[in-house]
Amino acid sequence: MSQIKLLLDITADVRHLGDSLEAYAEALTASDKLNPDDFEQIYPPVEEQPKAEITPETEPPKEITLSEVRAVLANKSRAGFTNEVKQLLMKHGAEKLSGIAETEYAALMKEAENLGS
Repeated sequence: MSQIKLLLDITADVRHLGDSLEAYAEALTASDKLNPDDFEQIYPPVEEQPKAEITPETEPPKEITLSEVRAVLANKSRAGFTNEVKQLLMKHGAEKLSGIAETEYAALMKEAENLGS
């Protein structure tokens, strides 16, 4: 059987299924025997609770890694700010990036990003 014939058969079957479902839905809604009040409520109704929005004040600070700081400093150094990068490292207490405390990464990166601005 060719693929086109198979696709046509599937399409016809889906249409037939849709027609059957539509007829079934009409029969259910037209019936006087079905009343929603007749059914036992198994679960309590779910109340919509507002989702807490994350605002900049409530968002936890992102931890900056050594490799992120290294990438920013390398880009600034390639852009011609090598001396300024060295001064920033000295300002934060080390001659090399590996000597900088992790607590200084955020401040160092922020200052480095502002170089040349």
